[in-house]
Amino acid sequence: MTEQGQGHGQAQGQGQELDAVAVRALQGLEDGRSSVRLRAALAVGTAPDPRFVGKLVERCAVEPEFFVRDMLTWALTRHPVSVTLPALLREVGSERAQARSQALHTLSKIGDRRAWPAITGALLSDGDDEVARSAWRSAAVLVPEGEESGLATALATQLGRGERETQLSLSRALVALGEVVLPVLRAATTTPDRLVRTHAYATERLLRDPDAGFEFAIEEAKRVVALGADGQEGR
Repeated sequence: MTEQGQGHGQAQGQGQELDAVAVRALQGLEDGRSSVRLRAALAVGTAPDPRFVGKLVERCAVEPEFFVRDMLTWALTRHPVSVTLPALLREVGSERAQARSQALHTLSKIGDRRAWPAITGALLSDGDDEVARSAWRSAAVLVPEGEESGLATALATQLGRGERETQLSLSRALVALGEVVLPVLRAATTTPDRLVRTHAYATERLLRDPDAGFEFAIEEAKRVVALGADGQEGR
């Protein structure tokens, strides 16, 4: 075989070897052991290939382990946005809650504002708390300049929702928007709903003093509401 022929053969061999590595990595994403799935996601992210994107997105929808899902998201951020963005935008409309949540989370990590139109009011008020929390975080990252006030109004409709972690996620999203949220927070402190008033006061406190901590802000807000300093005593 000539030197040129040998070189061609070696290149073919290397291409086949890379394909074999890719196949093993993709198979590893479905392994029953979470440690294997984690290594596979790391491998795919370390050597990005657009052919991996569909499988990564598909796996995000069903992966049960948080730390593996986080690695899958990292792997997706390593691929070209031109490939990942369309796939993730399709997934945002999935009937599966985890698919919507993880796609939104990944979009927030990519940070491409072309995804903004996909953050609909329906997602911001999604009945699944994890989806809603991911939508709030994504919206705070992706909102275009000048649309913060409208987003603040939409987010404020969710004040008082859910358990502590859900409320903290919403407060963080609102605080990330800055001073523009003050009018909607102050309006929320006049509502008859005690939970909404408490959450609004706590969020305003976090905006004013980010180092206060959410637990402290909530407890302080509860005292304000209980003492009637909000003008709504007894409700």
